[in-house]
Amino acid sequence: MKKDNEFKRKRNRVKYFGYSGTHAYFITICTKDKTNYFSDASTANSVLSELKSEASKADFIVYAYCLMPDHLHLLLIGREESNLINFIKLFKQKTAYHFKQKTGTPLWQKSYYDHVIRKRETINSVAGYIFENPLRRKLVDDIRDYALSGSFVFDIKEFYETYDGRSNLDIGALIGKM
Repeated sequence: MKKDNEFKRKRNRVKYFGYSGTHAYFITICTKDKTNYFSDASTANSVLSELKSEASKADFIVYAYCLMPDHLHLLLIGREESNLINFIKLFKQKTAYHFKQKTGTPLWQKSYYDHVIRKRETINSVAGYIFENPLRRKLVDDIRDYALSGSFVFDIKEFYETYDGRSNLDIGALIGKM
């Protein structure tokens, strides 16, 4: 039995929300102890390859991603049969297994951060925020120079030719095209 002064873990997911179906999510997954594992190109490419494979199987559109040295940002768009919790669990499990086989150390911290994109928010502004992460951390001078960010839907260079931070995207229309 827990005492009143013991640490209680904060609930990470939104209560009464199923995390399935046609929704957009901004996800952040951090490495164990914020270690810079993704500075290694082999590890980074392995994680991105698994992301592409698992997202396809789980019926998620990876609209934007940015693999920073110690964390991963994702902008995911679910389809009718998508389940975010199952997808992230399987993705983390598979990547962690391969990493631990190779290095003997854990890859990810427990859990992850999620934000369900609301109607008043724009998909492109969230994608822009994700792509600008390497700029804020001063890893590059131009986001197009950062090799570990992009989209499985569009070319990031084309995105920035038209990006103004305000335009919105109809998620239903995007899903209908794919």
